[in-house]
Amino acid sequence: MSTKEFKRAARIILVGAPGVGKGTQAERLMKRYPQLSAVSSGDLLREGVRNKTPLGLEAESYIKAGNLVPDAMILKLILNELKSKRWVSSQSSITDPSPAAPSQNPSASFILDGFPRTAAQASRLDSLIPINLVVSLITPVSIILSRIASRWVHAPSGRVYNTDFNAPKVAGKDDITGEPLTKRADDDEETWKSRLKKFDDTSQPLLEHYDGKGILWTVKGNSSDEITPKLFQELESRFA
Repeated sequence: MSTKEFKRAARIILVGAPGVGKGTQAERLMKRYPQLSAVSSGDLLREGVRNKTPLGLEAESYIKAGNLVPDAMILKLILNELKSKRWVSSQSSITDPSPAAPSQNPSASFILDGFPRTAAQASRLDSLIPINLVVSLITPVSIILSRIASRWVHAPSGRVYNTDFNAPKVAGKDDITGEPLTKRADDDEETWKSRLKKFDDTSQPLLEHYDGKGILWTVKGNSSDEITPKLFQELESRFA
């Protein structure tokens, strides 16, 4: 895959139902545009807990009590990461009355993963840093359910196979170890229908929020391979 360079910083959020291939698209985008990197709220949280940072210890106390980590704490983690990379001013704070002025250097481009998930969280993020593209990835529910039905995993390593487009070399066996593949406990149709319904309910207000800001772009396709070229074309028209 040939690479391309951005001429200005891209600050992107990908929104899509479970199973739509957000991770695949993010990987392809970062290969295509080397200036683009991932900022994952989940990874930052796990890293903070593992390294016992002040924020990590505070977050761990919520997790151990079975509570959700507050939005303000997630925002602090994201802001700290952006400050550490010098993509925003080191003086920026989540209590500032206006959003941080982000670097326009193309190397300050990122895909924000895991946050926001709701319109309320999006509003909080708006007050922190201006996102300039939100991509809504849409694949028909019937195709997502078909993908899940064809999905097999090698539990010890986490390797994932799909009998439709990424089949193991030997049916039912892991390519590396030869050990048997299994289904995930939650990979049944009813569980997935419930997850997809929940996603629809929470994502609609989120997408409306960004549509109102004029930064929402929607792309539809039956497969990741169908969506990727459209995504490349859009990003190049906006940032390259």
